Amino acid sequence: MSKIHELSPELTNQIAAGEVIERPASVVKELCENSLDAGSKRIRIDFIDAGLKQITVQDNGSGIAKDQIDLAFTRHATSKIATERDLFNISTLGFRGEALASIAAVSHVEVTTNNDNLGGVRAIFSGSEKKLQEDAASPKGTKITVSDLFFNTPARLKYLRSERTEILKIVDIVNRLALGHPDVSFTLTNNGKILLKTNGRDDLRQDIANIYGRQLAEKMDILKGKSPDFEISGLISDPNTTRSNRNFISLLLNGRYIKNYRLTQAIMAGYGNKLRPRRYPIAVVKIELDPLLVDVNVHPTKQEVRLSKEQELERLLTTSISEALEQNNQIDSGLNNLLAPKKSTNIDQLKFNLNKDVVNTARPVEFTPRVEPDQSAEVHETAADFVSLDQVRNDDKYVITSTWDDNVDQQIQLSPFDEEKDIQGKDDSIILSGDEILANNLPELTYMGQTKSYLIAHHEEDLYLIDQVNAYRRLAYDQILQDLNSENISQQGLLSPLILDFSNVDYLKLKENLENLQEFGLFLEDFGQNSLILRTYPMWLQPDVEKNVRMILDLYLNQTEHDISKLKAQIAGEITMRQSARRRMLNPVEAQELLKELRNSSDPYQDFEGKIIIIQLSKNDLNKMFKKDE
Repeated sequence: MSKIHELSPELTNQIAAGEVIERPASVVKELCENSLDAGSKRIRIDFIDAGLKQITVQDNGSGIAKDQIDLAFTRHATSKIATERDLFNISTLGFRGEALASIAAVSHVEVTTNNDNLGGVRAIFSGSEKKLQEDAASPKGTKITVSDLFFNTPARLKYLRSERTEILKIVDIVNRLALGHPDVSFTLTNNGKILLKTNGRDDLRQDIANIYGRQLAEKMDILKGKSPDFEISGLISDPNTTRSNRNFISLLLNGRYIKNYRLTQAIMAGYGNKLRPRRYPIAVVKIELDPLLVDVNVHPTKQEVRLSKEQELERLLTTSISEALEQNNQIDSGLNNLLAPKKSTNIDQLKFNLNKDVVNTARPVEFTPRVEPDQSAEVHETAADFVSLDQVRNDDKYVITSTWDDNVDQQIQLSPFDEEKDIQGKDDSIILSGDEILANNLPELTYMGQTKSYLIAHHEEDLYLIDQVNAYRRLAYDQILQDLNSENISQQGLLSPLILDFSNVDYLKLKENLENLQEFGLFLEDFGQNSLILRTYPMWLQPDVEKNVRMILDLYLNQTEHDISKLKAQIAGEITMRQSARRRMLNPVEAQELLKELRNSSDPYQDFEGKIIIIQLSKNDLNKMFKKDE
């Protein structure tokens, strides 16, 4: 066994850096938090090549004294705590004294700083070793440039994701910091191009407009709540303005962005049962509390915390959100929704046969119903806001934005139906695929009549009940999917080209995939300043073009593999949901035509959600129901 020995400072710093500095976004987070702790009101972040080549963070904070440069880059050296008591009363974002030492251990660092307006100092570190320190002209504040990240730990590089992913990680970090500190002006650039710019006027709604979009920000509701230990404020979206993941929920604890599953669930609970399944609101929730009630020293990145009186905070969150939505006439009390008993359906003792042999069908998940945010809110603009639709816009008044997961194999269970028909095994446990069932095409039906909800038809001595709405949904879905798969999707010109604004994150994703979006008939062009422009649209998108375009882009953005066939099926399902037919009385000609079209559809037995279209009662079934021998 090797002898025990003490690790060198260089090696311990590299090990520590592995805990704190995982990727370029970690560098940005640590440097920006230091800037905020130094009282900065303006922070500029510039990076090149996803931050691996260079990251520069400049602020106008208090700066670092000349004689403390070495200490600043020494591990566990900090100005933010001094005693054990301070460790449990932390009001700053950073306090562990690891950030600068960890960054310098795996990169080249140049720092220029001035803390007294009389003269600055410049120092260079490389792999934890100081190479230079000299006097230098500098405004008050600190500028730190990090170059060649992980140059001496190349193994770390293979764990990084694509350049685009690393850029998006940086953007997300800065977005959260900006939301937590609306009184600070943030500017973020990548290779010289502005990705985010906030004005620092302590206006949370304006910052949300800069990050998520003006239309969304204008419609968000004010959130307020207070208890003896906690104070809550922020903005939340209405139940119809949702996203398909939790990434748009920001929890800011004393200005620190945190991740906490229970608090996120408390936010969801505030909406009651008004949120659709697997849909999440947009929320920026700021929580102020006594630092003594929170332990932020449980994780190196400080994004996970331990809270005292967490249940009390959960109740306050749920109640405050429920009241905020109720006051804005969005929903009835969310608490009432929580307490409301869930509806249950009692299945009758009779089990009718579907498609002769089918009893139950498992719901396919090619499509997930969802609610699209209302984009009809009128936006008033002055003449100065109008721009040419033929030129890329370069104004920076806003970084205007508007952003917006199950594949179950279909199985159909058979039951013995027709004693004259030889079904292998004649057993309820037989499982056949949907394609095998559909091989038995629906026979030609003859229309007999109609109730308020169902069509009645027959074939020979078998009786059929057809759900009219579900039948129309199947036909509409098939038509849209056919249009989507057409080699030449018919286009209609827009009288006024449609300008679509996105968040900085979504804009970067879509800009790189404009050609792929043409698969869905969307010929979008880059319009600059986080915007795309659409001059034509596919005919099947009518009538609400903008809402349907945003829906398609939302589905595309939230796909990880971008399976085109699956996406087309989801799009067809979404459009069909928006065009759902209502029950009405059909004349015999219309009813017979519906039965004919249904027989020729891709699946006459269930719609795109797996809902039953046809129930069949054979002569044998009817005899059993009426207790006849034959």
